[in-house]
Amino acid sequence: MRIVVLTGGIGGARFLLGVRAHARAIGADVTAIVNVGDDVRMHGLQICPDLDSVMYTLGGAADPERGWGRVGETWVVKEELAKYGVEPSWFGLGDKDTATHLVRTTMLNAGYPLSAVTRALCERWQPGITMLPATDDRLETHVVVDVEGERKAIHFQEWWVRYRGDLPTHRFVFRGAEAAKPAAGVLDAIAAADVILVAPSNPVVSIAPVLAVPALKDAVANGSAPVVGVSPIIGGSPVRGMADKCLATLEVEVSAAGVGRMYGPRAEGGLLDGWLVDTSDAEAQVPGVRTRAVPLWMKDESLTARMVAEALELAR
Repeated sequence: MRIVVLTGGIGGARFLLGVRAHARAIGADVTAIVNVGDDVRMHGLQICPDLDSVMYTLGGAADPERGWGRVGETWVVKEELAKYGVEPSWFGLGDKDTATHLVRTTMLNAGYPLSAVTRALCERWQPGITMLPATDDRLETHVVVDVEGERKAIHFQEWWVRYRGDLPTHRFVFRGAEAAKPAAGVLDAIAAADVILVAPSNPVVSIAPVLAVPALKDAVANGSAPVVGVSPIIGGSPVRGMADKCLATLEVEVSAAGVGRMYGPRAEGGLLDGWLVDTSDAEAQVPGVRTRAVPLWMKDESLTARMVAEALELAR
């Protein structure tokens, strides 16, 4: 079996732990197509938060308390930059993390595409799956907000890290998406997939930027593999993060049913064939989509693997 996962963020990385565990049990191959909309250039370094979250989590190096970055991280470089008065002061780079960004930026500057750079970085971390960025091209999520009496677009990182999303927010823009092409290997993985899973990631800023790459979305929508999504909303609230703020901006109901309807049935031009919701949302229905209620709290790898098994069963 070949499993493709559309993913991003900390929730997506943790979901992949369960996907990998179940895949090993059944002898399946896994390819994760990862959001790059969060990517940003800071202090001259190219930072890919979602790719790194997946890589560190599957490589056993992610900080389990913060959920992002490296375990045992130190912040000497951040402190030194602050003493120089270097901006942006609101964005901090950990010392261990900085090494990853230095290697990535050096390779990108030498002309390697992001997919090749990601493959090289994974040689160290051995995630046990194939990791692919959604695109090798520049694609950034920007947010149109009102700040200091002015309406303007700011990078998603500034919206979330600096302002914690606490600004009048009007819309999300995936800059560069229309011209972006799927990264090397992405279309082949989708074409060969037996099933495509949509991780319980933020649907607006983790999954939507992946699907904003036109040829990628077309490949998923028109491919032969069934598509099953896992709800990021349990009991009317996001498991973590700011999916509720993002959904409210789009005037989408913050519920398992609301996100399922936003994705829509693939038979009618949407994304989903199946939709996995939590047992607390057992009444959630998405017209045109097979729905199943199972426990969705990813408390440990074995529980997450059971969730994945249910998603694969729903795909049949």
